[in-house]
Amino acid sequence: MIIDTLKRLWGDRKGATAVEYGLIVALIVIAMVAALTQLANSTTTMWGNVSTKVAAATAGV
Repeated sequence: MIIDTLKRLWGDRKGATAVEYGLIVALIVIAMVAALTQLANSTTTMWGNVSTKVAAATAGV
């Protein structure tokens, strides 16, 4: 019984496909996190520049 089950599992390729899809999804998520991190950094820099200019403009009034 155990040997038959092991033989059946050894020939089953559905798990390999699921692992491949999981790896593809993981790579997509890593790329998205990297892109969003870069976007967040540039947005933070932009708002820092706006804050500095607003502070300079209000100090000159």
